[in-house]
Amino acid sequence: MKILVVQESDWIERNPHQQHHLMDRLAIRGHEIHVIDYPIDWPKESSKGLIYPKKTFHNISKVDERANIQVIRPGFIKLPILSYVSLANSHRNEINKQVKEFKPDVIVGLGLMNAYIASKIAKKNNIPFIYYLIDVLYTLIPEKSLQSFGKRVNEKAVSNSDLVITINEQLRTLAIELGAPRDNTIIIDAGIDFDSYNPDLDDTAIRNEWGINEDDTVLFFMGWIYNFAGMKELAIELGKKKEDYPNMKIVIVGDGDAYDDMVKIKKEYEMDNQLILTGKQPYTKIPEFLAMADFCLLPAYIDEEIMQDIVPIKLYEYLAMKKVVIATKLPGIFKEFGEDHGIEYINEAKEVLSLAQLILDNGNYEKIANSGREFVKDNDWNVITDNFEKVLLNLINNIDFN
Repeated sequence: MKILVVQESDWIERNPHQQHHLMDRLAIRGHEIHVIDYPIDWPKESSKGLIYPKKTFHNISKVDERANIQVIRPGFIKLPILSYVSLANSHRNEINKQVKEFKPDVIVGLGLMNAYIASKIAKKNNIPFIYYLIDVLYTLIPEKSLQSFGKRVNEKAVSNSDLVITINEQLRTLAIELGAPRDNTIIIDAGIDFDSYNPDLDDTAIRNEWGINEDDTVLFFMGWIYNFAGMKELAIELGKKKEDYPNMKIVIVGDGDAYDDMVKIKKEYEMDNQLILTGKQPYTKIPEFLAMADFCLLPAYIDEEIMQDIVPIKLYEYLAMKKVVIATKLPGIFKEFGEDHGIEYINEAKEVLSLAQLILDNGNYEKIANSGREFVKDNDWNVITDNFEKVLLNLINNIDFN
């Protein structure tokens, strides 16, 4: 099977998401995969010149080094707004080229503009098109004035799809609201690599590396640090109450928009020993970091539009490692996990410290952690990949997937 994937984010530099796990595993199974992507962080690059040249990357893998994926990055004009216009043109040309030369059996769209373009080209060439909805993409457009346009493009891409796949019930509801036929919208859950995410993993080496003592309580966050992630507020709260929580340490693995502010907070509140910023780390080391965590966090702003419908894949990994998760009561997360499944809910980031201490004092930690592990025990990546592969093959062979 030949699979063409189109997205408007950086396949190589951004942290692994659902599509990376699936495509790496499908590649290992012998399927040929080409990805068309977009270097979304180009404004932060120091390279000069008005034109971002087309680039092609071979033998790319994200979660399994045995994968062999080709990533094509069409060129564009490096100017605000104009970059979108040029992106549409260059991606259209590249999708047409891939259809002619690569001859994909199926096209999987994850973006907005290029997904809509791909859906039209797929229909013209009688190629099945799947829209893979794992995020509310139009809310991520930096220019707020363009978000309504992005939503309309999202609606067109969804309505053009032969099938829409989401990773949770909340996103399925959104897909139907965007125009996806109910009968053509299915859920394939997020997955977990249980071989890597083993709760019995030894954390001695990683604790020694980062100066974490056995009697420390580790509050752990990983991923892109958005300004609305709540981590700045939590760090300031701990900075103000260091004497009340002397053994609590915040460990953040990753970078992002708020990283520089976190560095400033660490310095301002003299938190050298209590706020540990590791920066980006290899994906293969994440289970080690999780092994030393006590509480895993998602204290994002409860009213942040971007966060309303998503269920980050890392939540499943946290629960698989038998960690208690503390998160704000976001609609998508609560709809997916509900109560008593390993996640304890708060209204704002400042509440993390007192809730974590309360759970420890009451002796409820093991009970909560065990309930989370039990809830995700069937989310094995091999099963998820089997399901995704079957859906693609059935669609290609015109077999009813329901």
